[in-house]
Amino acid sequence: MKILQIVPSISLIYGGPSQMVLGLAPALAKEGVKVTILTTDSNGDSGQKPLDVPLNRPIKQDGYEIIYFRCAPFRRYKFSLDLLQWLKLHADEFDLAHIHALFSPISSAAATVCRQQKLPYILRPLGTLDPADLRKKKQLKRLYVAILERQNLAGAAAIHFTSEQEAKISERFGIATQDLVIPLGVIPALSNGKTVSVVRSKLAIPEDVPLVLFMSRIDPKKGLNLLIPALEKLLAVGYNFHFVLAGTNPQDPDYEQKIRFEIENSLLRSHTTITGFVSGDLKASLLQAADLFVLPSYYENFGIAVAEAMVAGVPVVISDQVHIYQQVIDSNSGWVGATDIQELVELIKEALQNPQERQRRGLNAHNYALQHFSWDAIARQIIQAYQKILAT
Repeated sequence: MKILQIVPSISLIYGGPSQMVLGLAPALAKEGVKVTILTTDSNGDSGQKPLDVPLNRPIKQDGYEIIYFRCAPFRRYKFSLDLLQWLKLHADEFDLAHIHALFSPISSAAATVCRQQKLPYILRPLGTLDPADLRKKKQLKRLYVAILERQNLAGAAAIHFTSEQEAKISERFGIATQDLVIPLGVIPALSNGKTVSVVRSKLAIPEDVPLVLFMSRIDPKKGLNLLIPALEKLLAVGYNFHFVLAGTNPQDPDYEQKIRFEIENSLLRSHTTITGFVSGDLKASLLQAADLFVLPSYYENFGIAVAEAMVAGVPVVISDQVHIYQQVIDSNSGWVGATDIQELVELIKEALQNPQERQRRGLNAHNYALQHFSWDAIARQIIQAYQKILAT
């Protein structure tokens, strides 16, 4: 089976939605699937240099290959005419395309090319069909749907949702298309106790002070307007903790700067470390060092950051708009509440007051995530879906 994975970018700076492909590809290859990733060299939307990679030719990886194409003529939108021309020429060499992102010019155009070349394709919307997300730039998206996405959805062999909740609430624009509900996988963060101690020492966090971690894109939907005042309230009544804000937003640097300014001019200033974007060993070490992971998002089609925290053994405090919240409840892996400041205060307070309960729920989170969010298991589910589509 020869499968294309098409994604606007796999740069680490774009976070979970892009990086999912780099977890899925080797897992599929391990099961004997021949995988080619088509992507661009985009590496941020605010003047960052593009990825320093060879272009227009396969780069061999661990059992799969990646082909990068120059972003042109619309770099801001991660668009590439070269990618589309390559797809048109080579589509007949593949059995199926798995396209990641809607309302993205390169993904939308790729779906159109697949239909023209009669290559079956699956669309993964990344939460863009959530009514809350559709309200952003509402008029533009209505036009986009009318011109492109309604046809793309109608022509898809299936839509890949990553949670039952995402599938349940997603808008279909009157289109009846097969649903695939398959979660994302995570790669366990590897660190050790010595590294954890080094991280705490580097951040000047005493061993007996709980580390509360937010690690995600700095975006309005992530609920920082709830989390920051909730943490301020806890400090005001005497709770001691250190807050680490890890993340960036290459698409909205003004909002990121606003959050930084808000923290620097609040009670949190002397209790907070802002790291910016993290990856690799630092990311793994922060996850291992954290006592509590927080993500009170207004909507989240899956919550890959939550799954990463769980597999690292960190109990989580999340909103019931993070669509794996039911798994967190069922596995008793953390605390779940509404998108409300006072409710968030109470949940974090309960977690901070009970270190033994944090440890118990963290162990539950680790065991559940290893069983349900391993890429090997998820790859097998996806292969079965591919086979079923190709058999029809």
